[in-house]
This record gives sequence, structure tokens and C-alpha cells, in this order.
Amino acid sequence: MQNITILGSTGSIGTSTLDVVARHPEKFKIVALTANSQTDLLFRQCQQFKPDYAVMLDATAAAALRQRVRDAGLATEILSGAAALEQVVVFPHVDTVMAAIVGAAGLRPTLAAAHAGKKILLANKETLVMAGNVFMDALHASGAVLLPIDSEHNAIFQALPRGYNGDLAGNGVRRILLTASGGPFRNTPLSELHNVTPEQACAHPNWVMGRKISVDSASMMNKGLEVIEAHWLFNASADDIQVVIHPQSVIHSLVEYVDGSVLAQLGNPDMRTPIAYGLAYPERIDAGVAPLDLFKVATMNFVAPDFERFPCLSLAYQALRVAGTAPAVLNAANEVAVAAFLDNQIAFLHIPRVIAAVLDALPVSKITCLDDVLVADAEARRTAQQQIQKSSR
Repeated sequence: MQNITILGSTGSIGTSTLDVVARHPEKFKIVALTANSQTDLLFRQCQQFKPDYAVMLDATAAAALRQRVRDAGLATEILSGAAALEQVVVFPHVDTVMAAIVGAAGLRPTLAAAHAGKKILLANKETLVMAGNVFMDALHASGAVLLPIDSEHNAIFQALPRGYNGDLAGNGVRRILLTASGGPFRNTPLSELHNVTPEQACAHPNWVMGRKISVDSASMMNKGLEVIEAHWLFNASADDIQVVIHPQSVIHSLVEYVDGSVLAQLGNPDMRTPIAYGLAYPERIDAGVAPLDLFKVATMNFVAPDFERFPCLSLAYQALRVAGTAPAVLNAANEVAVAAFLDNQIAFLHIPRVIAAVLDALPVSKITCLDDVLVADAEARRTAQQQIQKSSR
């Protein structure tokens, strides 16, 4: 029996994880579920999975949940606040942590899981983007196990040799091919992007995701963050990682070897596949995903990314090459800019302009500890807000 804590259980990754867990009650036990403020959904999850603990970041929401749990006669203990997120990942009886909190808020509890030597199913991009070296050092020191859950990185993990040791050349790998759907605007005339609405940006053609990550997919910043993730996960340089737009989202990524072989992982666009792979690794279990019908797919297309259309992707490559605090600054500026876009404060095309201005404005420093990351993150957020205020005048 594998004991699991899910960070972000009410999001799309969290609910998909619980769907897989529910299919295999003999294999998995939920110890803790966490959410920000979605009381109704977290209460229903507590009813179904009966976790020992449930955490809500919002104290008012936690109080409301505590009363509902008590009235329902459930034994689940309700905790609140950021410190409680770290508490429920380090319990000795927790084996596995699904890190699915979107944004910088997931950094501290995911790092706590790494220090505690847990099996970490990583769906939080920001942990590696912001603090890659700090997180990887913690993993190596504690002996924690890291399994990527992003469909692309999970595909790469599956296509690399079993027991891959971080040496691309030594394992005969020429490069990593990271696929991208291209989002909802891959064929939209550039002149029409000036008037894009948040609703249009969130209407992803293949995947059902939260609003922030959907906007990131539309701008391809999501793919840029994944390039930085791939650098840390597989010890690959920027030049070793090629983004390939594949609109059908059937091939989730590929690994090209020096002998000319290219290994790809295929499947329907359903996050339950990589989640099930991570939960059961090295075994495979039913994920509830429909089999891939190649006859129905019929055709697969591949296109090189247009950096004029997707400047956020170019900015991410730039930040990876600069290194240090640059990726953390990139991530923070993007989070602020996307929130402003979703709040109708700035236009869609202003997102990369805000990010570029913040990268230009702030000096790059080395990262030696988590505090270096948090300082850079805070300064980038302040600078991004200033840029947004300027653009709205």
C-alpha cells in the first residue's frame, strides 16, 4: 500500500490523480489532500477518500470545511496555512507526494518533500524553473525519487534508457524533442492577437487545464518553462532541447539517439496516463484512459515554432542560457503578467513585453539557497507590477 499526499487536490492534476487512485484502492491510500479555497470540492474528496488530513491555505475556508467535516462525522483533521502544506508532506508514513500546486506557492512544500526523501511526482513546473539547483541538491542529499508528471517530461523519461544517469552523450542521446500543441493561436493571424480575450486564450484545443496554465499554453510560455524543467530533469543544455509543434498532441515527446533512432511515447491527451505511470513506477496500471486509435488519428503534423508568434518561448530559452536567478525572474514576471491579462488589465501581447522588461531591469545573481530564489521572485513581482501600471496609464 502506497500512502500519498496530494498538494493541490482540487486542480486538474489533483482530480485526475484521485481518479486513478480510486481505480486501485488496494494499492493506494490518501493521507492528505490540500487546496487553496475550493471548500465544496475538497469536502466531497474528503467524503470519498477519507484522508487523515485536509489542508486549506485560506483560514476562513478551512474553518468552513472543518465544520462540514465534523457535521458529516468524518475523522479527517483540518489544517490551514502554508506551514501545514509542508507538515503533511513530511509525515514518516507518507511515501509519495503529488506536487500539483500551480505557481510559486508549490515551491516550499515540494522542497520539503525532497528534503524528507519522499517519492515526488512533480507536476509543479515552478519548483525546477525557480530553484532547480536547490531542489536537485536536496534530492541527491536525501535520496528522494523524482518522477516527472508533465506529459512531455514523462514521455522523455519513458523514452530514455532505464536508469538514465544524466549523461546524454554517454547514453547515446543526440537531443530531446519536446512536443507542443501550439495552443489555440498557432494559426491565428498575428494582427488578430491584439484583441485576444482571456476566454479565447483559455480555450485549449486538446487539454482541459486551469486558466493560468491555459494562458501559458497559448503564449507558449508553458513550453518555455518545460524547456527549463527538461534541463534540470535530464541534465540537458538549451541546445540539447528542440521544441516541436505537434498539433494533435498524440506524441508527447521524443528522444533522438546518435544511431538515428528516435523513440517516442504516444497516447491520447489525458493526464491520467503519466499520473498512473508515476504512481505505479516501475509497474504499469490501468489509468482509465481510452486506447489510442491510430486509424482515427490518421495524420500527425510537425512544425518548427515561430519565435515571432511566440516570444515567450524565446524569452525562456534566453533565461535558461543566462541561468542564475533569470529563470525565477522569468517565472515571477510571467505569473504577474498572466494574472493581469486574466483580470483584463493588459492585452495578451503585453505579457511577453512585461516579462522582457523585467528581465532587462533586474540584475542576475547566483543561487546558493532558497532565500536567493525568493528574493529574486519578490523583486521580479514588484517590477512586473510597475511595468503593468506604466502600460495601463
